[in-house]
Amino acid sequence: MEFIPRIFTPGESHFFLLGPRGTGKTLWTTHHYPDALRIDLLDPETLRLFSARPERLIEVVEANPRSQQVIIDEIQKLPGLLEVVHLLIERKAGQQFVLTGSSARKLRRQGVNLLGGRAVQKHLHPYMARELGRQFKLATALRQGMLPLVWAAKDATATLQAYSGLYLREEVQMEGLVRNTGSFARFLEAMSFSHAAVLNLSNVSRDCQVSRKTVEGYLEILEDLFLAFRLPVFTKRARREVASHPKFYFFDPGVFRANRPAGPLDAPSELDGLALEGLVAQHLRAWCDYSAGGHRLHYWQTRSQVEVDFIIYGPSGLYAVEVKNSSKVRPEDLRALRSFAEDYPQSRCFLLHRGKERLKRDGILCLPCEEFLAQLQPDRFDF
Repeated sequence: MEFIPRIFTPGESHFFLLGPRGTGKTLWTTHHYPDALRIDLLDPETLRLFSARPERLIEVVEANPRSQQVIIDEIQKLPGLLEVVHLLIERKAGQQFVLTGSSARKLRRQGVNLLGGRAVQKHLHPYMARELGRQFKLATALRQGMLPLVWAAKDATATLQAYSGLYLREEVQMEGLVRNTGSFARFLEAMSFSHAAVLNLSNVSRDCQVSRKTVEGYLEILEDLFLAFRLPVFTKRARREVASHPKFYFFDPGVFRANRPAGPLDAPSELDGLALEGLVAQHLRAWCDYSAGGHRLHYWQTRSQVEVDFIIYGPSGLYAVEVKNSSKVRPEDLRALRSFAEDYPQSRCFLLHRGKERLKRDGILCLPCEEFLAQLQPDRFDF
């Protein structure tokens, strides 16, 4: 896979590098730390050796004193190894530990000591448009998403179709996360109809023909594998009643497309609109994680169903972003943003559209979505 420089910056302390399979964690660590001591727990022989004797890590590290970094790939495969990493950090030998993982479930489920707070958690997301530069095309991103694994593939469609199967087979089935992988596959399909919508687990439960409790467990698995996320309602200093349920998104529009069945009753514009909102959500999540200060992503919806797609709240400001899959900006498209600006006059409001013109109406900056994504970079929100 060709290495494309990432916006992500690691720092010099120990850290977990978490994210879904295919986001390029191994490629990034290989490029960024070419002389590091690497332990790949996806290799069956390596996993067997360290499972039998986790303290073997001490011997390996001590035998490689010139390696400034120690990288352990897919640490969730052997979470007990973290106890040994903790011991090595306490000895202050000078190495930096970088621990990659594509699942948080085993780490949390087993109550493993996550290095006593000595390692920060960082997340690697799919590509941002700015990382791809001139290679980025909005139409391509809506069709195949932004996963580096897919972007580098000769057959992006086949790779996406195999991606869900990879997780079902390797993460869900092999780790024993669910008893019935067929039910989980039906759940994935049902959740594709909840993408970019307010989440109603009772409806999903009926569609999957499993209990609501089972659906809640399946949803936790999706989130633990970083395949999806829930977006909470923005409630800070609310002046009117707001909704209480979160919205749901797959982490990548290509993965959404791969799980969403399409037929003659599905309008291409509808699927493009859902993919477009998911693409913006993916970029704004990456912006929040990569920017300093701990920004948080929300959405806003009143009891009267006035909704703004995305709200960013953090030290740098309050931003409201509405996404429309149309080439023209209509007066009604600005209604929700105007309502939000009335309640939060200190906010900056943006409407993203599929047209080519930059406009400013009622204090709201209307931008071509492709331009917005291409210019978006951490620690800056100026357009």
